[in-house]
Amino acid sequence: MKVQVQTLDGGKTGELELNPEIFGLEPRADILHRVVTWQLEKRRGTARGSKRRSDISRTGKKFGKQKGGGTARHGNRAAPQFIGGGKAHGPVARDFNPGLNKKVRVLGLKVALSAKAREGKLVVVDNLVLDAAKTKALKGNLEKLGVANGLFIDGSAVDVNFALASRNLYKVDVLPAIGANVYDILNHDHLVLTRAAIESLEARFNG
Repeated sequence: MKVQVQTLDGGKTGELELNPEIFGLEPRADILHRVVTWQLEKRRGTARGSKRRSDISRTGKKFGKQKGGGTARHGNRAAPQFIGGGKAHGPVARDFNPGLNKKVRVLGLKVALSAKAREGKLVVVDNLVLDAAKTKALKGNLEKLGVANGLFIDGSAVDVNFALASRNLYKVDVLPAIGANVYDILNHDHLVLTRAAIESLEARFNG
């Protein structure tokens, strides 16, 4: 499948042939759902637990006689009402570290790229090089390009001026090719790839 290669200001610079095994797959909502759920769960930190009564090492000797002492009848220093005792109904430690087969993750990224191409929301540009880090100028270029809400993916490294100019634009994010992921692709209206990004992605899938 062929796509038109553009410049950042909307000009035409030729055509590029995309690999149908990466950009021409059928939509798979089930795969996208599995990968996005896995990504979001991986972001969660470990929920730390507290020590309960059974986790505290304190004496279990009875304080005094059962009756006649004039005090409450206690039999364990690890009880929650004592300083240093276990916590009653405290939080339980939970570790959110799900696993997902690598083949499913790779397929999910391919399906996400194919979905943008199928919807006509995949834009290919020659590069993301800017002469100066000017947000206003970049915003004007993106209007000519027809992208107001988009994820920009470059090659091995992102142009510094583009990163600086775009960081204050709402819903405009930029990543190197190694950081391409399903969640960020689906979370933006348009996907903008450079020639270098496409080469890096194809090498990543073929490697």
